[in-house]
Amino acid sequence: QVQISESGGGLVQAGGSLRLSCELSGGIYGVVAMAWYRQLPGRQREFVARVSSDGDTSYADFVKGRFTISRKNAQNVADLQMNNLTYEDTGTYFCYAFTTFGQGTQVTVSS
Repeated sequence: QVQISESGGGLVQAGGSLRLSCELSGGIYGVVAMAWYRQLPGRQREFVARVSSDGDTSYADFVKGRFTISRKNAQNVADLQMNNLTYEDTGTYFCYAFTTFGQGTQVTVSS
């Protein structure tokens, strides 16, 4: 059974940065696609960024130029570097792989 471990959330002032990390474990063979989603207060969960098994990346339009997803050394570890955060980025961020979401990590941006 795949286990998803997220870390790196916290409180930051507007304009600041945070780096989220997601690590998969549990019977995984090879490198797999991983993604980050988020759920803002009162909103549905939405796609943020994805890194394929080959390292190709894709992003939601609202984070392009601010967020960067990367895979660590061909491992099943995906980091999300978030820069120039705004109050509207406040929410819970979830790692996603194998049709499974992690527990989520809270990101709070103070205005």
